[in-house]
Amino acid sequence: MEPTPDPQEIRELKAFVPARDYELSKRFYQAIGFQLQSDGSDVSLFQRGGATFLLQNFYVETHASNFMMHLLVENVDAWHEALVAAKVVEQFGVSLLPIETQPWGMRDFVLTDPSGVLWRIAEQIDAR
Repeated sequence: MEPTPDPQEIRELKAFVPARDYELSKRFYQAIGFQLQSDGSDVSLFQRGGATFLLQNFYVETHASNFMMHLLVENVDAWHEALVAAKVVEQFGVSLLPIETQPWGMRDFVLTDPSGVLWRIAEQIDAR
């Protein structure tokens, strides 16, 4: 007997990431390895592997500067090295901090996008 489908099953969850300069932000996200899946005048879909988000042509400084995304990756060192090699700090005027080991069992670093959105990119490690 087949299980009864859950009518409230969640199929997907995407964040709407704000952009002060929509075209610059689209270039930034492509430079860090996301693929532009659809490009609208006010909303664009980005994807890399199983991660997707919507970039929106909308900006309020207090919203953007308090907006955070968390990206869990397989190898945080490889991600950090790729961002350094891509020269995203120099090219886009963003912030890229060093990798740190966190007490909650992750190694991570912080990357801000051109609008001030904070991305915490992390790798799971054994909690000590």
